[in-house]
Amino acid sequence: MKISEMKASLAGVEAVNFRLPDGSYLPAHFHVTEVGLVNKHFIDCGGVERRETAANFQLWEAGDYDHRLAPRKFLHILALSEKILGSEDLDIEVEYQQQTIGKFGLMFDGTDFVLTPRQTACLAQDACGIPSHQLALPQLQVAGCAPGGGCC
Repeated sequence: MKISEMKASLAGVEAVNFRLPDGSYLPAHFHVTEVGLVNKHFIDCGGVERRETAANFQLWEAGDYDHRLAPRKFLHILALSEKILGSEDLDIEVEYQQQTIGKFGLMFDGTDFVLTPRQTACLAQDACGIPSHQLALPQLQVAGCAPGGGCC
């Protein structure tokens, strides 16, 4: 999700709800503790230099159970962050504390903001030395069960 999409989505909702990939919701009393600009300058295993830039939202919860972040207040936070983020329509990544800090993508389903899982990947598959057939996830084998057999 891009910043412009988030702003448009916030303008059309009465409450700001974030849903985790497992379907559970962040507590309604969450806070947006940071909005930041993240620049990543790196080299992949194939020797290619790369750059990524994203807007980062850090979500957090405290014991202030009466706190609610209204869509208008979130829009105000985004307006304040423009001095850091600039005017570029950046992709958004979200950090949320679980057992460790989770990093998520973001989408809007028409009602809720949904934190989407992010995965690592090899960006230089042709140079990393792993045959492409080994990069696919292995098939689970269940005794006596065959694809199309109706048992799985």
